[in-house]
Amino acid sequence: MTIQTENEYEDLLGLWSDLEAGLGIILGRPASIQEFEKRVWQYDRWMQGLLARDTDVGLYLLFQLATNSPVGYSASHALVSAVLCHLIAVEIKLPQGERDALVHAAMTMNMAMTALQDQLAGQLERPSPAQQVAIQTHAAQGVAMLTRIGVQDVIWLDTLALHHDESTDAGALRALPPERRLARILRLVDRYAAMISPRKSREGRSATDSARAIISQSTAQHDEVGHVLVRLVGLCPPGTYVRLDNQEVAVVVRRSSSPNQPILAIVANPAGMRLNPPRLHRSAEGSPGIRAALPASSVHERINHHLILQLGTYAALHP
Repeated sequence: MTIQTENEYEDLLGLWSDLEAGLGIILGRPASIQEFEKRVWQYDRWMQGLLARDTDVGLYLLFQLATNSPVGYSASHALVSAVLCHLIAVEIKLPQGERDALVHAAMTMNMAMTALQDQLAGQLERPSPAQQVAIQTHAAQGVAMLTRIGVQDVIWLDTLALHHDESTDAGALRALPPERRLARILRLVDRYAAMISPRKSREGRSATDSARAIISQSTAQHDEVGHVLVRLVGLCPPGTYVRLDNQEVAVVVRRSSSPNQPILAIVANPAGMRLNPPRLHRSAEGSPGIRAALPASSVHERINHHLILQLGTYAALHP
């Protein structure tokens, strides 16, 4: 999939936004949705179709949506988690049934607290005692809700039930029963997606800081999942911002074969003034290098995303 015009960019952004909005509707009112499970399968196929067009463009749009606003947090978090789980499942060659259960659990893991999750993203104060109870019981409540509306996939249900269970960290990933293996993957993805997303009470962490925290824990626990995630999306995934050695600001447009040397579009000069048009830079080919990741909230200039994705298209066609 190439992005050549602003209309193509708007069309693709609209498809991702519609997918996120549709997911938000079924998660917000699951009991009133006819054939709920069938809808989850439809959104899964929709997601896979968009990723198949161009995974880097999909990640770019997802990370832009996830890191720029807490509005619609629950649906955005579910979609980011589902995409990352899908990519990990393909990378480590999970059996198809396990891949399906993992992605569907990612989409529905917080369905018992959808409204609360959106509320928490917008509140400054700590969760109240009643909110804490809802947070602590949401996995079991989610399983009960899915069961009531007819979901019978045991691995999906068990994965959701266990996705906050720290005991799934014990043992080699491949030796675990399927539901514990999938719950470990989902728990890590859930944490990573939460780290990068902003709330009223705090800014989202940079993706690099989040990735390093994930790698650190995975290394300490001799677990491959965190390393696989970072290898797949990079220390700085498409759609995230970085400051360069020369103080210019860039946005990552595509991954490269090295997780810490992505393809960039330089969008601001050292004084913080927007470059128009942005300038393509392959960080693997030399200076300036990446000095630090930036949270999205630190970039105040309006970014012309369709021009940036045009540069990404050029980089893909002229490696």
